[in-house]
Amino acid sequence: MPRRVLQGTIVSDKGDKTVTILVERRVMHPVYKKYIRLSKKYAAHDPTNRYKGKVGTAISIIECSPISRRKRWIVLEEQPTAAGATKTASGA
Repeated sequence: MPRRVLQGTIVSDKGDKTVTILVERRVMHPVYKKYIRLSKKYAAHDPTNRYKGKVGTAISIIECSPISRRKRWIVLEEQPTAAGATKTASGA
């Protein structure tokens, strides 16, 4: 079975080699047929503390075997931001 990959935003970097990611998803309400936002926090392993001090950064995480009681995800890479793309487009 393939490993899941999720995109989210770093909300905490307090732990050593650990970052907390907030992942939001949109689902349709079964009765009202409107889209609602659901969010969940995941603890992800950051072995080199690369994302220390980068709260608010968009990153990808991938599923892995359990590292500790709460950590079952590893940080993959930083996602390019839309704000950065517009800056380069307007600057060029």
